[in-house]
Amino acid sequence: MTILFWDIDGTLLTTARGGVYALEDACRDVTGHTLDLQAIKSDGLTDHQLAVKILEQAGSAASVDLVERFLRRYEAHLPDRLPRRQGRVLEGVREILAHLRARRPDVHSMLLTGNTAAGARAKLAHYGLQEFFEGGAFSEDTGPRAAIAARALAAVRARFPGAAIEPDDVFVVGDTPHDIECARVIGARAIAVASGVFTKPDLEARGAWRVVERLPVPAAFEALIDLAAGRAPA
Repeated sequence: MTILFWDIDGTLLTTARGGVYALEDACRDVTGHTLDLQAIKSDGLTDHQLAVKILEQAGSAASVDLVERFLRRYEAHLPDRLPRRQGRVLEGVREILAHLRARRPDVHSMLLTGNTAAGARAKLAHYGLQEFFEGGAFSEDTGPRAAIAARALAAVRARFPGAAIEPDDVFVVGDTPHDIECARVIGARAIAVASGVFTKPDLEARGAWRVVERLPVPAAFEALIDLAAGRAPA
């Protein structure tokens, strides 16, 4: 059994910042303030952490209750706001996921994302990727992203009780140093994709197991994950 934990934004897809409109709507709904958030830096932040940042920028105390209210409004607006920008599924993603589903029943694609569960569903549904994933772990509080990784691994073990899940069989696929850190804390291998703001040297310096400029063709990606388990020649 091989487990692939996929990040969403910058790895599977880009919304072209269409989701920012939903953040602006949520801010207005819960604080009464209208902010232009198009330039807000969100790389590596979970949705809960981003909510805190926006609420503080709006001059509001980011209580647990207000953060949750903000996120529920964000989730409500997101499906209608994503079409305002021409986002896309990133190169190679759909082909790899379809290839693995068709040919490798031993490979399970899960999510390990800083999105809330409802936010992740909205994005995957909009871009037609939801069918490829078997669950995962999401932003649930303002804690560190590494806590999401621990929940993701626990979710896999609960889904496959009794299965021997070895570190060589678990991968985190992402585009930021945060994804590499998530892999490290659960003993997985990080496949880093230089598809976002971090370059290949940036990601190599953070200790990723493999760094690629873009996701390879499906056969090459399959060979890569098999290599770790000794099922393919180096």
